[in-house]
Amino acid sequence: MYDINKVREDFPILSRKVYDRPLVYLDNAATTQKPLCVLDAMREEYLNVNANVHRGVHYLSQQATDLHEAAREKVRAFIGAAKTEEIVFTRGTTEAINLVASSFCEEMMKEGDEVIVTDMEHHSNIVPWQLQANRRGIVVRHLPFDEKGDLCLDQLEQMINERTKLVSMAHVSNVLGTVNDVKHVTTIAHKYGIPVLVDGAQSTPHFHVDVKELDCDFFAFSGHKMYGPTGIGVLYGKEEWLERLPPYQGGGEMIDKVSWEQTTFERLPFKFEAGTPDYVATHGLATAIDYISALGLDQIATHEQMLTHYCMEQMSTIDDMRLFGTSAHKDAVVSFLVGNIHHLDMGTLLDRLGIAVRTGHHCAQPLMTRLGISGTVRASFALYNTKEEIDILVNGIRRVSQMF
Repeated sequence: MYDINKVREDFPILSRKVYDRPLVYLDNAATTQKPLCVLDAMREEYLNVNANVHRGVHYLSQQATDLHEAAREKVRAFIGAAKTEEIVFTRGTTEAINLVASSFCEEMMKEGDEVIVTDMEHHSNIVPWQLQANRRGIVVRHLPFDEKGDLCLDQLEQMINERTKLVSMAHVSNVLGTVNDVKHVTTIAHKYGIPVLVDGAQSTPHFHVDVKELDCDFFAFSGHKMYGPTGIGVLYGKEEWLERLPPYQGGGEMIDKVSWEQTTFERLPFKFEAGTPDYVATHGLATAIDYISALGLDQIATHEQMLTHYCMEQMSTIDDMRLFGTSAHKDAVVSFLVGNIHHLDMGTLLDRLGIAVRTGHHCAQPLMTRLGISGTVRASFALYNTKEEIDILVNGIRRVSQMF
């Protein structure tokens, strides 16, 4: 295992104080902190290599382009894609899913056709499909989960019919922490010729992802949840699907030739990358990938699973504790309520103790409706968190509970 104390030195924000107490940052499912190497890499590019990428003939433009395209190759290798042409840079998971929803529905779906999502989806994998339902008359169906937080995969094949055109699902639930069996889903869907889109926002920071092994047709994730900068994300798509889909946006970068009579589009992946990309952020993302790869994803996964199990064990000793998401396949997220204490009250009082957690519906209101609650408190872990921080959290929960 890596040296956790040495790793924490790479994240200066972890040593600051909040309300005169050491910061305990447990809101990593919302965003992770950034190591110095990422910040230094982006600052270095702005200071010494800043120029718009692609088509520029001068030295700085070519250097910036090389860094940008090297980042694309870094991402390709990181998730095991076959070609760099299958890696599209976006602003994040949300834009990546919106891209697929818009382009796929335009080309592949008509009124009455169906997309299957799940009851544990983030709003970013619900609302884009609802928008398409309003515009095109498609139907959004949702696969339920059981009392432990496992998807009812035995019902998936029963939901599929001749109108089913796509399955879109989270790899890991941002509320329950459930690690879904994507390979099982792709095997079923592909039997009927149906592509699968995977929201990987909560999986790529925590364990090794291989899109060829999963055999998913689309995979989306965000840089800021894996120690990279905000405003950068990735859509992976199998080449045969990306070739079939129309562009999501129009403008510079994504064109081949433009005339008043006809416009033709660039080859992959540039067809989907209209406008100037955030080429500094792509370099930051590549640096973040280098950072976590050097620590080792297997080591990161082992550490975070230890934290998750330890937290669940310690939480279960608290009176009136309710834990949401008890699947045997669970990772890096613990959502809870204590008695009748409102999640906002619990989170606010924990904050006064220097403990940063997330409260509310976590952009998963249908999931909350399924659980019969309005929201939870969520603690989520990263490679730099410690057992001592979980002890502080548990003691903080006990202290707040005593106040009520």
